[in-house]
Amino acid sequence: MGMNRDMMARLQQMQERALKVQQELSEKTVEGSAGGGAVAISVTGGLQVQSLKIAPEVVDPNDVEMLEDLVTAALNEALGKVQTMQMQQLVGLAGQFGINLPG
Repeated sequence: MGMNRDMMARLQQMQERALKVQQELSEKTVEGSAGGGAVAISVTGGLQVQSLKIAPEVVDPNDVEMLEDLVTAALNEALGKVQTMQMQQLVGLAGQFGINLPG
C-alpha cells in the first residue's frame, strides 16, 4: 500500500519543520547553577557547553570533591532545562500536525 501525495507532502513538511525546530533549539541557551551561583554553566539546546564559571572561593585544593559536586549539580540543572525546552518544542511541533502526545 503506497503513500498518496498528500501524505508525502505532509511528511516532507513535518521533516522540514523538525529541522527548523532543531536549529532553533541549538541557538537557545539555558543556565544551571549550584552553590548559590558559585558554579554556573551555560548549555545550548543542542547540548553544547557554552561557558562554565567557577567562583574563586569554591576552588579549594583540599576539597576537590565539593567542586566536582557543584559542577555536576549545575550541569544537571542546565541539562534538565534543555530537556524541558526540547519537550515543549516537540509538543508544539506535534500539535501543528494534529498529533497528541501524552503528558
